[in-house]
Amino acid sequence: MRYRYLLTGIFSGMIMMGYAQEEQKDERPATIDSIDVVRDYRPILADAVKIRRSPDMTNKRQYQPKLTYHILDRKLDINTGTKQLTIQEMPFTRTQALTNNYVKVGAGNLGSILGEVYLSSDYYVDTRLGGYVKHLSQQGSYEEQKFSSQQVGVFGRTILGPITLDGEIGYNRYGTRFYGLVGDIDGTNLNLNPAKQAFNDIYFTGELTSNYDEQATDALSYSLKADAYSYSNAYETKESAFALSGYVNKQLNVFNVGANISGDFTSVKDASYDLGNHIARINPYIRFQGSNYNITLGANFVSEFGDSSRTNIFPSAEIDFALIPQYAHLFGGINGDVNKTSVKELTKENPWLGALGGTNYIRNSVDRMQIFGGIKGNAGATFGYKVKAFYRRIEGMPFYAVAPDRPYEFGLLYEDGENASTIIGLEGELNVRVSEVVTIGGRLNFNEFDLQREEEAWYMPKMRLAANARFNISDKLYIDGELLFQGQTYGLVRDANIDLSEYSITELGGTGARKTTIPSFADLSAGAEYRVTDQIGVYLRMNNMLGTHYERYLFYPRLGLNVIGGVNFSF
Repeated sequence: MRYRYLLTGIFSGMIMMGYAQEEQKDERPATIDSIDVVRDYRPILADAVKIRRSPDMTNKRQYQPKLTYHILDRKLDINTGTKQLTIQEMPFTRTQALTNNYVKVGAGNLGSILGEVYLSSDYYVDTRLGGYVKHLSQQGSYEEQKFSSQQVGVFGRTILGPITLDGEIGYNRYGTRFYGLVGDIDGTNLNLNPAKQAFNDIYFTGELTSNYDEQATDALSYSLKADAYSYSNAYETKESAFALSGYVNKQLNVFNVGANISGDFTSVKDASYDLGNHIARINPYIRFQGSNYNITLGANFVSEFGDSSRTNIFPSAEIDFALIPQYAHLFGGINGDVNKTSVKELTKENPWLGALGGTNYIRNSVDRMQIFGGIKGNAGATFGYKVKAFYRRIEGMPFYAVAPDRPYEFGLLYEDGENASTIIGLEGELNVRVSEVVTIGGRLNFNEFDLQREEEAWYMPKMRLAANARFNISDKLYIDGELLFQGQTYGLVRDANIDLSEYSITELGGTGARKTTIPSFADLSAGAEYRVTDQIGVYLRMNNMLGTHYERYLFYPRLGLNVIGGVNFSF
């Protein structure tokens, strides 16, 4: 009975569900609809994200196994296709042996005898020792026109860690005669017995310098130098000097702070003359250094003491700017200084200086101000140049003048005046390596003098040119040449009795003094050397090839055509 009621309920429910579905039937006409199939969302990652996450850099292996290898040492039994290597012979080349020692001898016309010996040792890598001996004697065509020079020196250099020591000690001698060709207006020779003259120079120089350290950005550099000499002539003129100089420089980033310090102590004596001429200098500065510029600012304190004393303070400033790095640098500056007048330097320029005393005395000149500027640069190792213009205001400039009582000697006179004299000049230098065969170079100077007292800058040319050239014809033959050209100069003769008929003269007032014109000249020299072997060579040298008759100082003609030839030996 229970099951009958259960079945009756189930069938009744099914009938009701069928009726419901039938009542909800859609009566709209059938249409074609699009169906969108939507899948689960899956994000697409960029390639950069994939690279970052794969591999996973945070996944570290906790354990790294230790691997062991067993190598089997077995002989390769297969030898087919193998043979003994053939050694290729290199072409024969001769290595040039470097030599440290050199001997040169020669002779020529005008009684020329030449000899030179250079010896050097580089047994130690950081030490160099050596010495040299030189001799040259000549005799011109005029009476007692003789010259001779001898030089002996020993030098050394060593590197001791952070410092370098180098020095030299030696002896120089130069001999000549007062052979001046001078006479009076009556034709009488005023120099019948030309006297001998000789200069002896014993010298020493030594220097201690700090070595450059490219790793140090705040380096301290320094130097200390000592110079001494004893100089005398064939009579009673003597000059002794001792000088100490040094500098210290500290680099602080782009700044350099330092000072140059020096002391020069000189004593000059003659039969009737005695002078103490001492100079002390200190030049503090600060330098600003950049990649393309250099600016230096400072001052120069100079004190003269001895028989007379005075103190001067001069400006000291320089600038260097790279307009085109390496190729063109603009530079300029302003400075001043005291120029020491020494017997040694005067007689090297004019060996016929008379005895000191009276109006012939030693006096220093002063550069009150010097302003300069120009351009310089180079193009590698084949081309270099420099052009400089300057303006100088100078006091006490020394000149030479013929001595009134001994016209074959020269005395000193100085440019004096209430205001300083001025010099405006232009200098040019050029060095060109045209090729491995040809190298030329030269230096040109122009000077314009505005003096306060003297009529002319006696014996000082307004134009001077020095040029040189070298030609490497082959590995064995070398040719070189030199040209010296000097514009006309002027000499002062204060004695009216001296014959100047061979010169162009101008009378100066009514005192009998005359301005004498010394013509310009050109001196051309050339030489050639041929290497017979690596050790032996022969050479030929010709001086004053044009045979020019010229004078640098009044009444003293220079040597004519001079030819010297000989051999040299290196070992």
